[in-house]
Amino acid sequence: MFPSAPALAVDGAQKRELESLARAGTTPQKLARECAVILLASQGIPNHAIAQQTGLSRPTVIATRKRFLARGLEALRQRQKRKRRRSVLTPEVEQKILDTTLKTRPADGTHWSVRVLAHQLGISRMMVQRVWQRYAIQPHRVEKFKISNDPKFEEKVRDVVGLYLNPPDRALVLCVDEKSQIQALDRTAPLLPLRPGLPERQTHDYTRHGTTTLFAAFNILNGKVIGSCLPRHRGREFVKFLNQLEKEVPPDLEVHLILDNYSTHKSAEVERWCKSKKRRRFHFHFTPTSSSWLNQVERWFGLITERMIRRGTFRSVHELEQAIYHWLSTWNDRPKPFVWTATADVILEKVRRCKELNGTAH
Repeated sequence: MFPSAPALAVDGAQKRELESLARAGTTPQKLARECAVILLASQGIPNHAIAQQTGLSRPTVIATRKRFLARGLEALRQRQKRKRRRSVLTPEVEQKILDTTLKTRPADGTHWSVRVLAHQLGISRMMVQRVWQRYAIQPHRVEKFKISNDPKFEEKVRDVVGLYLNPPDRALVLCVDEKSQIQALDRTAPLLPLRPGLPERQTHDYTRHGTTTLFAAFNILNGKVIGSCLPRHRGREFVKFLNQLEKEVPPDLEVHLILDNYSTHKSAEVERWCKSKKRRRFHFHFTPTSSSWLNQVERWFGLITERMIRRGTFRSVHELEQAIYHWLSTWNDRPKPFVWTATADVILEKVRRCKELNGTAH
């Protein structure tokens, strides 16, 4: 057992003020508890009993008594300030944060987080956060890239970008490609509709009802799209789509088609179609290998995927194709061309810098 402390000497005026502060609703809780400690101590109640009644620790009760004995009520009113060690972001610490972030990895992960790096360096997380914000460092993000090894990369880039920025007179420039293996997916249960506070919900499993391929030609001048859904994406299907283009484009215009290097676009059937005298107005321009981002129709495919295909529910291939044609018709009612601003020099310079960072010689 702890020895009982003697009763604390408190005069009448102090007692009345302590009682008033303890009862007042505007008194901070910490001060009210300390007042209760002094009042109980004045009654000769042991420190451990005071601690139990007030919910404070016994060392806190003892410290409160000592402060009251030393300076009276004034000691309780003055809130003690903790002495905190202020961290300073020196240039040396900043450089250490940068070097650790950019040149190392944590032992148990692929990238640093604010808290993990702060613990590793023994500094505050806010200090790490300030440095990362200052230099726009985002370790949690990753972007993907693909470097083309096409020996005619520069030549093809200048050819395609030249058509975008300076299209020839009395000619159409069409970005052509196919979006293959579009699945007609039907969810195994009805969708739960969108409600306030809840997103639309659908089952994670689904039933497949077949696939279709969307062939599309995007007009870079007005944004209109000529499209056709076909069951497969071989050379003969592509020739069928080229025949559709031939019927729908004005006969007195030259037609420049921008395509990627998929084998379907270079098949024997397509070569025979191009050699026909009546089709000499059709000119094929191929993007460099691994550079489909140069083809504007890929961006359009991204729109139809995001807005209609990905979250759509289709009970048959026919229903999927009808939905695609409806979306295509709606798009062509209010077409929107993409604005291409990057010159060939800008693109080539970015690719050059990327190869330097990657250590690629060519």
